[in-house]
Amino acid sequence: MIRWRAGVVESERNRWNGAVEYAVRLAEQDRTVRALAYTDVVGEPVAGDRVLLNVSALERGLGTGGLALVVAIPDRLPQDPADGPGHVVKARYTPVQTMVLGADEQESPHHDLLREADSVHGMPVVVADLHSAVPAVIAGLRADAAAAPRVAYVMSDGGALPIAFSRTVAQLREAGWIVGAVTVGQAYGGDLEAVNVHTGLLAARLVLEADVVVLSQGPGNLGTGTRWGFSGVAAGEALNAAHVLGGRPVASLRVSEADARERHRGISHHSRTAYGRVALVPADLPVPLLDGSLGALVDRQASELVDATGGRLRRHDVELTGLREALQLSPVPLRTMGRDLDADAASFLAAAAAGRYTAGTLG
Repeated sequence: MIRWRAGVVESERNRWNGAVEYAVRLAEQDRTVRALAYTDVVGEPVAGDRVLLNVSALERGLGTGGLALVVAIPDRLPQDPADGPGHVVKARYTPVQTMVLGADEQESPHHDLLREADSVHGMPVVVADLHSAVPAVIAGLRADAAAAPRVAYVMSDGGALPIAFSRTVAQLREAGWIVGAVTVGQAYGGDLEAVNVHTGLLAARLVLEADVVVLSQGPGNLGTGTRWGFSGVAAGEALNAAHVLGGRPVASLRVSEADARERHRGISHHSRTAYGRVALVPADLPVPLLDGSLGALVDRQASELVDATGGRLRRHDVELTGLREALQLSPVPLRTMGRDLDADAASFLAAAAAGRYTAGTLG
């Protein structure tokens, strides 16, 4: 199931918080590949180090995951971490399982705050299918605000598990667009760790003191071309969690004007399934007022989605004036499924519309 390779580090190519990309020479194949090391997990290789690589995604030519991953530096193992609190194991029972301090566990300084916590006190939770929607949602949140809201990002485990894989999160944090990130489920590496989406939302509200949460899976959406076989079904479950905890669930629509696949044109079937079938609670549905035939398609699909839920989803039409300019201020390059803002503007405008609507609900 894993394709293994051994190689030698030639040089460092790039680095960001928690991750370093290297050029690694595979002697047996006489080629150089891009390889990513999560430094908190495997240590930090240097030029000349022999490394063991997992090349499964690279060999299959996958987009988001198309890198070799450093599994170990066998001749120079990292030192053991300092003894400390924390017994929450993530990526459990895999060869790279890691132990972290959960915000909600007994040894945490936040345990007393979270032990009986049962509400996020009306906090809006904007749920998106794709990780690429996160900066666009936040751009919309900031577009009309006199003062930018405190935004926390909650990363679920449907995509990448290490948050260090996301340069988006690193850049959003550096730019001050988020006050912190919480990794939940099997995902790890956030400013706070939590056992599940529920405690992650509570930690974002009560520990990070967020005004708004944006929640999505990490990079690397998994889909099989079937009605139910995609990792984004968890978006519906996240709306349920937000409602149960007394939050305001907001369903950010996945929209495309450029996807060649019919099931993703206009409002993606991912949104229609997750919000229409998996979510079981009332939620706000911001609908972008797009122009032309695409706008007509999205309008019809949104009406069908609301009707199918018996009005459980509350439709809110959102004007888009000024949102493209807001998106252009993003500190993060906007890219979804290989397409940038110019190639698939509707995708980012729909996410920004969810942010603009949510900003209007803040007191």
